[in-house]
Amino acid sequence: MTENIEALKDKILANKDSIPKHIAIIMDGNGRWAEKQGKPRTFGHEAGVTAVREVVKAASDVGVKYLTLYTFSIQNWNRPKDEVSALMSLLSKSTTSELAEMIKNDVKLRTIGHIHSLPTVRRVALELAVAKTKKNKGLILTLALNYGGRTEILDAVKALANSVRSGLIDLSEIDADLFSDFLYTSDMPDPDLMIRTSGEQRISNFLLWQTSYTELYIIDTLWPDFQREEMFKAILDYQTRERRFGKVSADQNE
Repeated sequence: MTENIEALKDKILANKDSIPKHIAIIMDGNGRWAEKQGKPRTFGHEAGVTAVREVVKAASDVGVKYLTLYTFSIQNWNRPKDEVSALMSLLSKSTTSELAEMIKNDVKLRTIGHIHSLPTVRRVALELAVAKTKKNKGLILTLALNYGGRTEILDAVKALANSVRSGLIDLSEIDADLFSDFLYTSDMPDPDLMIRTSGEQRISNFLLWQTSYTELYIIDTLWPDFQREEMFKAILDYQTRERRFGKVSADQNE
């Protein structure tokens, strides 16, 4: 298995110019994975932490610069209270336990979303990890927490409207680039590749503005089973694609 993983990594690195700079992942299937094993849903979420660790390592190994994980959506608050509480606890515990590894591997942790609305003790653990890794220069790992794509766009509209009202921006200056400056992700490029596990055919309110030209990779594998090999296969698949951004292909121009 290790030999196969190394071979996949070498194939990716042989085509360095087409390695995605930014990968976003919808980590879906923890609950179904647990149910298949006759375990509570929280067991699946715990197993999902291992998958996160493996994916972060894989991204770092091949030079991906940005990795954004859909960790907890605004809609997730509608889940059973016991499950939400367990998720919040797991979030802070795993962030704390992985901090030394992030520092060792030069990973910079960031968050996007309404972090201020998270329980105080959970938020503090996240803020500490963000502060401790702030100067790291390797992979930028962003956790989308208490996040929703529509909410992000509405927040940007409100901030932009306030800037226009206060005279900082003229209405005629507003274009797509300027609008992007008001998004949570203003200091990172749009995702090149979005991966969704568990086979669901939707993007579930994740990075709606930023993924207008993102390549999609949907796989039936449930998140806890998505390891380094699966991550490398997704990147290799991306490397075979021609990104046209609305233009015709190079072959058609000939």
